[in-house]
Amino acid sequence: MAAAAGLTRTTHGGLRGRFDRGRARLDGPGREPGIDLARGLAIVGMFAAHLLDTTAFEWTHPATWTDVVNGRSSILFATLAGVSLALVTGGERPFDGARMASARCSLALRAACIWLLGVLLVMLQTPVLVILPAYGILFLLALPFLRLPVGWLFAASAGVAVAAPFAVFAIDQLPLWDGEAGQTVAHTIGWHYPFALWLAFVLAGIGTGRMAFARPATATLLLAVGAVLAAVGYGIVGRWAELAPADSIWGVVLSSTAHSSGMGEAVGSGGFALGAIALCTLLCATPARAVLLPLRAVGSMPLTAYTAQLLTWAVLQPSVGEAGSELAAFRALDPFWPLTIATLAGCTAWALLLGRGPLERLVGWVARVGPREAPAGAA
Repeated sequence: MAAAAGLTRTTHGGLRGRFDRGRARLDGPGREPGIDLARGLAIVGMFAAHLLDTTAFEWTHPATWTDVVNGRSSILFATLAGVSLALVTGGERPFDGARMASARCSLALRAACIWLLGVLLVMLQTPVLVILPAYGILFLLALPFLRLPVGWLFAASAGVAVAAPFAVFAIDQLPLWDGEAGQTVAHTIGWHYPFALWLAFVLAGIGTGRMAFARPATATLLLAVGAVLAAVGYGIVGRWAELAPADSIWGVVLSSTAHSSGMGEAVGSGGFALGAIALCTLLCATPARAVLLPLRAVGSMPLTAYTAQLLTWAVLQPSVGEAGSELAAFRALDPFWPLTIATLAGCTAWALLLGRGPLERLVGWVARVGPREAPAGAA
């Protein structure tokens, strides 16, 4: 009896100890809980964009508010990629010399892994535009900018956001995209998330990661700046797009609608992303940090969570039947809440019991030639 009681206490203590260590990892100095929370929201937002039927957003109709996930979730995800790049290369004090060269080498290997994973997910042929190929390319494009001062990073981001919509419009007119071969190229490089424009979000994220964004005053300022940019992009530039002649390119390059790659979307959704990061940082400075742990756990393993959703989709995808499309057929299963709850539960259990996500661990192993002491919260 005594031996059995002792075994029970040991087992319980061991399991409880693992949970305590897991919680300590998520709350430790090597992580940024606000960034994990923002990543978690971005992942769940992309789930919602994929799995929910939404109608165009209108302030006066709460039933349309779910449309906020469309376009903005993936742009938040890209902006957070920039924050991650900043954090793994020194944060407020960027690496220099051999250490930065080593970090760039590590990040290039991570980029290759992410791109390859994205191509493999494209091959599943789920009715989803996979973001990871573009994400990997964006990692590579950002490498030369890692030593820029904060001001230059935000200036470069603004320049890309204003100029790139014209370039994207011109590139979209090329015959390169025609036919099945053209679509294969588009999926392979993730052109549905055109990196020529999306570099703006990554640069803004790097600039954010180089700031003391976890300080309440800085986070509040970032929230205010994000709100102003959102108002300008959606309100002013978006309005210009609506007033543009129907037969001109201005309605396209100035558009603020989701996935339009217009200037209004770039400025508005970029501001939304900065504001969301700031708000998540402020929330995690309050007791809400503990309640939000499941979302933070998802955000600590975004590659794993994103990939698991698409693998599940590929396995469960029903025949089209009367639904009219593969997307409609899967949405007819009402999969959003089951998949989201399973993801929250699975990631929380994994993070508390096993630590780093399996795909994050694998990519980290491949990229181990990089800096040995990088903040764990960055990837």
